[in-house]
Amino acid sequence: MIPNYTLSLAILFFITGCNSDYYSTKDFQSVHKIDSHVHINSDRGLFEIQSIKDNFSLVTINVDESDSAYVKTQFRYSLLSARNFPSTVFYATTFHFDTLGWNSPDWSTKVINQLKVTISGGAISVKIYKNIGMSFTDKRGKFIMVDNAKISPIIDFIIATNLAITGHLGEPRNCWLPLKEMTIKGDSSYFASNPQYHMYKHPDFPSYDQQLTARDHLLDLHPDLRFVGCHLGSLEWNVDELAKRLDRYPNMAVDMAARISHLQYQSVNSHKKVRDFLIKYQDRLLYGTDLSDEGSQDGDKLKLNLHDIWSSDWRYFTSSDELTSNQFNGKFQGLRLPREVIDKIYFKNAIKWYQLRVEQS
Repeated sequence: MIPNYTLSLAILFFITGCNSDYYSTKDFQSVHKIDSHVHINSDRGLFEIQSIKDNFSLVTINVDESDSAYVKTQFRYSLLSARNFPSTVFYATTFHFDTLGWNSPDWSTKVINQLKVTISGGAISVKIYKNIGMSFTDKRGKFIMVDNAKISPIIDFIIATNLAITGHLGEPRNCWLPLKEMTIKGDSSYFASNPQYHMYKHPDFPSYDQQLTARDHLLDLHPDLRFVGCHLGSLEWNVDELAKRLDRYPNMAVDMAARISHLQYQSVNSHKKVRDFLIKYQDRLLYGTDLSDEGSQDGDKLKLNLHDIWSSDWRYFTSSDELTSNQFNGKFQGLRLPREVIDKIYFKNAIKWYQLRVEQS
């Protein structure tokens, strides 16, 4: 007869062994994670303090919103945060797209000189923003797309510095739909507040397909470019379509920033498809949120919001719980991804694609 204590240990070992391939919601704070897409535009340090509590490192991303002064301000905050919180905060720089100088022969040289300054502070990537393709036009009124030959020297420079490009090119497909037909509430509220980017109202602007065609052509032109497509590569609406791009471009990865609700939306009716996709492409997906600190939010509310979103996302990826979202109607099941997949999505992939040096706690 097996002694009771031996039997108990055997049962405990069996249970632990069965669950060792998976994390639980209780593991959230013990696992070192990376949010690969945030915006720290403040010197308050609140974002950073909460990330340390929740065991996150962060990549804060600068954005060119057609304001050279704001680009400089973002860089200043990023550099300050990265220096005050080494191994916790890393930054992606950007450049101000000067359309007034677009036709000058030294336009790309000036941009490269901008980047040399900001990269020297320790940038791990260069952000290219959606205003290329959605806002800027040349003197003939033709939209400047990201695959324009005049941009190629900048891309070649970034490749030569061994940095990745973080590309927010195009928008979610909802952008080309009427507000009432959009699948995600966050999209409808954003485009209601930012009609300049609501392409349904601007049929004379480049279409959704034209945006992706230009992005894809950029990758065809520069096969050695390490490219991280923001927001599920603007293919958030269908994991099958995203899979086609990942198959076509081996140097392309995507972050999930502000698009996890789109995965959840697909999970309502296609749970297995979404789960299978994440497992198959586990080396090409980076966890990210697009959360920000602009310095004006209530500090306590900001930290609580960070924690709630981070822990809620963890629950979706690690558990099989029945869940709901405030972004759409309907229930969906958590994906309960294997531990090795979680480790890649939440940590290893950011290390690989951005070549980060992170000390794990």
